[in-house]
Amino acid sequence: MSLIQEDLSQLLLQFCEPESALLQRIDRETNLKVLMPRMLSGHYQGRVLSMLSKLVNPRRILEIGTFTGYATLCLAEGLTDDGILYTLDINEELEDRVREYFEEAGYTGSIQYILGDASKSLSEIDETFDLVFIDADKKNNGTYYDLVFDRLRPGGLIIVDNVLWSGKVLTNQQDKDTRNISAFNDKIAADPRIEKLILPVRDGLFIIRKK
Repeated sequence: MSLIQEDLSQLLLQFCEPESALLQRIDRETNLKVLMPRMLSGHYQGRVLSMLSKLVNPRRILEIGTFTGYATLCLAEGLTDDGILYTLDINEELEDRVREYFEEAGYTGSIQYILGDASKSLSEIDETFDLVFIDADKKNNGTYYDLVFDRLRPGGLIIVDNVLWSGKVLTNQQDKDTRNISAFNDKIAADPRIEKLILPVRDGLFIIRKK
């Protein structure tokens, strides 16, 4: 999914913070034991998410799409001392693995891991968020964006993953998944309530700031 050549990717890793031993293990075990391991954020994107979270210093984070918890732990690095990160996922098969990682990281008190349909789970969370990361089923990016927007504080960030879709958004003959992502990108580009840019990190991160 990387949009840059491998040797340059390796160079970038030399100039960013290292992964913790736990994050390295999550990466390794995800690739060895979990289906579709490419869904994991990985070292460089994880450090980008960590840096953005630390810049915002959020008290409340929402993540839609936990997978094996790699990005969750990166985002949690920026939480305030009394902060809470809500992470929503539908895959019950990964629950034991993910909860073990969160416990080992020492975040069991500050990460609320909620399984079920994200739209329903959101309706049961009464919070205003400082930072939102959307990395779930891509066809619902626009739905999740609409659901969280009014619950994001002014100046808060929404980050959406995979918005370049391995470069397929450039093609004229687009499949259904690519059309959904292109439609979402157009929706964000036309929204006057925000400031936005796409970072060409891995598969594309849309960084959206609420005015």
